[in-house]
Amino acid sequence: MSAALVVRCVQARRAVQSQALVETVKEADVEVAFYRKYTEGMLRRYMYRSMEIGRVPALLGEFMFRGKSSSKKGYTFEDSVIFVYDVERCLMRLKPMEREMVKRIALQEYTVAETAAMTRMSVRTVGRRYFDALDQLTRVFLRLELMQVPGSCQVPN
Repeated sequence: MSAALVVRCVQARRAVQSQALVETVKEADVEVAFYRKYTEGMLRRYMYRSMEIGRVPALLGEFMFRGKSSSKKGYTFEDSVIFVYDVERCLMRLKPMEREMVKRIALQEYTVAETAAMTRMSVRTVGRRYFDALDQLTRVFLRLELMQVPGSCQVPN
């Protein structure tokens, strides 16, 4: 067998494998996109609980911002500390630009258009990067079993 024939066979096999990988990733993205609202809810809960325990969320650094509070508590202080620590570790797994999008839109409650103006990017780019960051964070939450969707009959792998 000639070397050129072997190279062509390897290239063809790689093309088939990469096409299968692309199709798998597209299917996974659709499944993960369903959980975006739940991920945003967890980020809001992270923000409020971190403020309740007297700690500014790690992504915000020294910034001051408006907060919301409630007199209703259904968890202990220790639960809040553990939750905040776990979410911070998950957020640190994101790339810096993904963390920036999550910080601006989910935690500081800026709109996509306002974030685009601040970062000097197009609105479409900011929206895409934000949803990519949410999808990545959702995968982390599901993999570490930090997120449990009510009424879900699927068990994350």
